[in-house]
Amino acid sequence: MGSADRIIRLVLSAIIAVLYFTNVVSGTLGIVLLILAAIFAITSFISICPLYSIFGLSTCSTKK
Repeated sequence: MGSADRIIRLVLSAIIAVLYFTNVVSGTLGIVLLILAAIFAITSFISICPLYSIFGLSTCSTKK
């Protein structure tokens, strides 16, 4: 996973968390988004996205 991808995921998870904890988003949608934010944060910290592996995608720059 590339650096830009990791930063975007962390920013999105922070925004979703703020929206949830300020009660802008609540209920079932809020819980689903909070779970998605947690998944984004975890995958950015470990630098591996299981869906990228399944579909053969990579956002990491390759060195030649």
